[in-house]
Amino acid sequence: MTPTARRPVIHLSDLQPEGRPAEWAPPPAVAARIEVRRAPIADALGLRLVGCNLTVVPPGKAAYPHHSHLANDELFVILEGIGQLRLGDARHALRAGDVVGCPRGDADTAHQIINTGDADLRYLSISSKVSPEICEYPDSGKVAAYFVDAAGNEFAHISRKGDDRDYWDGE
Repeated sequence: MTPTARRPVIHLSDLQPEGRPAEWAPPPAVAARIEVRRAPIADALGLRLVGCNLTVVPPGKAAYPHHSHLANDELFVILEGIGQLRLGDARHALRAGDVVGCPRGDADTAHQIINTGDADLRYLSISSKVSPEICEYPDSGKVAAYFVDAAGNEFAHISRKGDDRDYWDGE
């Protein structure tokens, strides 16, 4: 996949973060807790093995559900605001200048960043881009498989761990 408009330098103030597309918008009950605006950075810089977005989370909300990655590491650089990191069962205060590492793993590395302040929380979200990716969601018991091919075609499947099927089921 070739980036459409590669630039060698991007200034954060030039970025215009946007909300989730309609097909990924949470239902109203979840939207009361989870909301994000993002501006892609890595693709515009021509990076193919590293992902990077400017992430903006409004007060009192989280960008994503509490989750872990089995394939990818994530790094967050807090630019503005205050928040809280849920990492496994622990909670850590966050402020501008903090750098957060969330290695791939299991429920112990499940993470979520929550804006605990009264202004937007702005941070860089940086990750490896291994595909396929498997994510676990400890709060809801879900597991998700994600795959993006070289042409940009996406596949996603989300189920609960209890939905296990035998390999030969239905054959």
